Parts: sequence; C-alpha cells; structure tokens
Amino acid sequence: MQPQMAAIVEGFESAQRRMHRLAEVVPEERWAVRSDPHRWSVAECVEHLNLSGRAYEPIFAKVLADGPPRAQPVRRRFRRDFVGWLMGVSLGPLPGVGRFRLGRMRTASILEPSGELARGAQLEEFDRLQAVQTGFARSAEGFPLDAMFIASPINRRIRYSLYSCLFFLPRHQVRHLWQAEQVWRPA
Repeated sequence: MQPQMAAIVEGFESAQRRMHRLAEVVPEERWAVRSDPHRWSVAECVEHLNLSGRAYEPIFAKVLADGPPRAQPVRRRFRRDFVGWLMGVSLGPLPGVGRFRLGRMRTASILEPSGELARGAQLEEFDRLQAVQTGFARSAEGFPLDAMFIASPINRRIRYSLYSCLFFLPRHQVRHLWQAEQVWRPA
C-alpha cells in the first residue's frame, strides 16, 4: 500500500482503538451526560463523528462505483490542495495550553448531535463507519486521489481533493475523541 494511504488507514484504526478505550473507562451512566452545560457529552462527541462519517459514505461509494478517472497519472506522493490543507488545520487537533484549546469552531447544523446516544448503538455505528472509511482508503489504491475533487457534503460550494478529505477525517476524529476524553477528566 502507498505509504501515505497506509498512514491514513492507521489513523482510522488508531481512532477506533481510542474510541473503544474511551468506552471502557466511561461508565454507562455518564456516557450521555454533560459535565459542563456548555460542552458536549461523550455521546455527543461520538454522535458528531458518526454524523460526519455518514456524510462521506455516499461520496466514497460513488467514487468506487465510478472507478478511477482515465488518463490521470497516479503520483508517487499525494499532495493536499489549499482548501484541503485549510480543512486539515481547522478540523484537526487544536493547539492549546493545558486543557484550554485555541480555535474552537461552530459545528454545521447537519452535524449537530441529537437523537441516538446509547453507547452500544453508537459504538456499532462508529465501527461500521470506520470499516467504510478504511475500506475506501484501501480500495482507492491506484486512484489519483489528489486530482479527484469532491464537493463537501456540508457545503456544496467547498471543494477539495479526495486525498485531502482522507487526510483530515482521522485528524477530525482525534480532535473529538480528545474532547470526549476531557469530559470526565478531573480538572
């Protein structure tokens, strides 16, 4: 597997392991409870990641169904486009000092958690979506991912390469898993 794609697959798998460690240490009765009324609960962080994963699922399915574009050379090293780079910076782990993080962003309304917050159902869905995302990363071997652009499922006017998308999705998971780990951590 191409080294950059292998790193992306490892990013998804690492996030999945981290999610399961989180589920092991957070008691069921605290899963959907906020420790601070202005911050998400563990369940809300997980639901946000599930909503994000579901948003990309049809895009990945369509790309695989269509197959690689013809006459597009595959580079040995992928590059992120500017918009994808910006998304990676803004959606990835936030810089900070101690527990204080810089650069909080407002969540798009379609990714706001609500509804199903049961731990078992959330973990099953997270695992299913991780399989979709890692499966796509593995199946897209040989595709010119940095030359294939998609519209964001959140805002159709924003476009970035598939490689950029695959680069920032595990980073986004790390950001919200860290946030979930902080919910019940002592001050």
